[in-house]
Amino acid sequence: MPTQPLSQKEIEDRLRELPGWSVEGDRLSRTYRLGDHFAATALVVHVAQIQQELDHHSDLTLGYNTVALSVNTHSAGGTVTEKDFELAERVETIAPGHGAN
Repeated sequence: MPTQPLSQKEIEDRLRELPGWSVEGDRLSRTYRLGDHFAATALVVHVAQIQQELDHHSDLTLGYNTVALSVNTHSAGGTVTEKDFELAERVETIAPGHGAN
């Protein structure tokens, strides 16, 4: 069964459960701030591992002490789906261990 886009209400409801995340255009996004470049790089590697497990990949941007994620589901016409929220939730569980806020 193909992944279906979430309605605006479903997105708004799910965002309440994910402080710091927002929808920008047609993408679910968040930027994390970390202690230094090494911590930010470690978070990127950990996120990449999760993306491989889920077979769902975001755009990741590594800055000196920041990591930005932006994701939507290409197979659903570039819209936000449950798969995007699953990735966001997984990232939220590991980000504090890297000192991200």
